Amino acid sequence: MNISIELTFSPLQDDFEKHIINFIKKIRSSGLTVLENPLSTQVYGDYDKVMKVLFIDIKEAFEMMDKGLLFMKIVKTDRSEYEPHF
Repeated sequence: MNISIELTFSPLQDDFEKHIINFIKKIRSSGLTVLENPLSTQVYGDYDKVMKVLFIDIKEAFEMMDKGLLFMKIVKTDRSEYEPHF
């Protein structure tokens, strides 16, 4: 089963930028399809593979900071080829 996940990662501390960069670089190196924009990161692929990668990467990111927030939206389909029609 393929899924699409939108992640918005927000470390709640002054040195937030390095945490976001490390988190995105880690996901990029996973081999998954990853698309980024200024507000979020989208990850696409097989449910088991995506969730395994995120399980590890989210835990590691949280352990490296004092306080943080992660919003995650999951869609049960691969939307990586989506293009708006307007």
